[in-house]
Amino acid sequence: MVNSDFTVTDMSTLTTAGPRQDTPQPAGERRRRLASGPLAGVFGSEFAALTSFYLLLSVTPMYAAAGAGSVGAGLVTAVLLLGTVTAELAAPLLLTRFGHRTLLAAGSLLMGVPVLALLPGGPLGIIVAVSFVRGVGFGLCTVLTGALTAMLLPPERRGEGLGLFGVVATAPGIIALPAGVWLAGHSSVTVVVALTAITALVPLATLPRLPGGGPGHRSAQAGGGRPAGLLASLRQRGQLRPFLIFAATTMPAGVIVSFLPLAAGVSGNVATVGLLAQALTATLSRWWAGRSGDRHGHTSLLVPALAIASAGMITMLWLSSPAAVIIGMCLFGTGFGIAQNATFTLMIDRMPPAGTGTASALWNLAYDGGYGAGPALFGLFVTHTGFPVAFALTAALMVAALPAARREHAAPVTPVAAP
Repeated sequence: MVNSDFTVTDMSTLTTAGPRQDTPQPAGERRRRLASGPLAGVFGSEFAALTSFYLLLSVTPMYAAAGAGSVGAGLVTAVLLLGTVTAELAAPLLLTRFGHRTLLAAGSLLMGVPVLALLPGGPLGIIVAVSFVRGVGFGLCTVLTGALTAMLLPPERRGEGLGLFGVVATAPGIIALPAGVWLAGHSSVTVVVALTAITALVPLATLPRLPGGGPGHRSAQAGGGRPAGLLASLRQRGQLRPFLIFAATTMPAGVIVSFLPLAAGVSGNVATVGLLAQALTATLSRWWAGRSGDRHGHTSLLVPALAIASAGMITMLWLSSPAAVIIGMCLFGTGFGIAQNATFTLMIDRMPPAGTGTASALWNLAYDGGYGAGPALFGLFVTHTGFPVAFALTAALMVAALPAARREHAAPVTPVAAP
């Protein structure tokens, strides 16, 4: 059921209004319309790109393992993440030179075309190369769709819009990840590869309706020129604390996905229900956080997000109890979803209009970097502590981020206003 205020945006407001302040909206203030044709196109592009990504996320390691065992399976996932991070690091500079449409088209092609070379049991070198190229394409698509979404939203409703964007981004993981594995086992390889390629190329159909056809587009002009580099931007305008706060929650998220199904005492059914509960609660809380943050300030959500997520991980001390596992996953998912939306909105708000791509790249870098680093670190000490204590200890990462969250709420950075 669609909210009655989810209607069409006046496109003339896209580059003239400044970002919303992180303060409650005055009572009775007119709320501008949220949706538009271009925004629907961006949402469709994000859904299609993530569907393509998740269809092969678990299938490609299966292909690699058929010829190279578990070493090959782990290698393709690591290379996929390396390609994604590489694209995120390069995206701000590439965006300045080529514009949103060109990079989104490139990302779509890099995800969709190389996959046609995949065959189960094929040479590991080809599978690894395809995984890296697809990672680069995926990184470009996620950065660009996040930046375009921020451009197309009314600033005073940006948190709500980004919450809806989060719902769109989460759904493919719930649907396409198990679907890819099922299709690989019950259908032909051709079907999986064809669906992966087709969904990756869907964003090409939306390009004519999107802003940012090339360098020097309207948002860059409105922002007063070229955005700062990625590392320079991380050190300015209050980007570092939200970046670190979010990274502190993505590390446990990566741990859960990688290790919950492997934990001693947790049955396959409990792990499946727990992961599903985490995904669903993160989706719902991300949408709620957007609406609440627009009304009451996004910095006010950071401490509760960390506290709730930490409580969820501490609950894993009782890993032998199915109820404790599922409750813990619900709590962690709730906190994680709130942190996702609050940090993304703050990082976008604090950049000038020309820097939306940079803010999106930083946020995605915190996501993927933490998601990859968390399992790597967890694997080093779980053999010494056991799974229950190791899971609970990941809460320490989020507890350590609480002082930064308190400082954010006490003295938030004023967003950059458009001229």
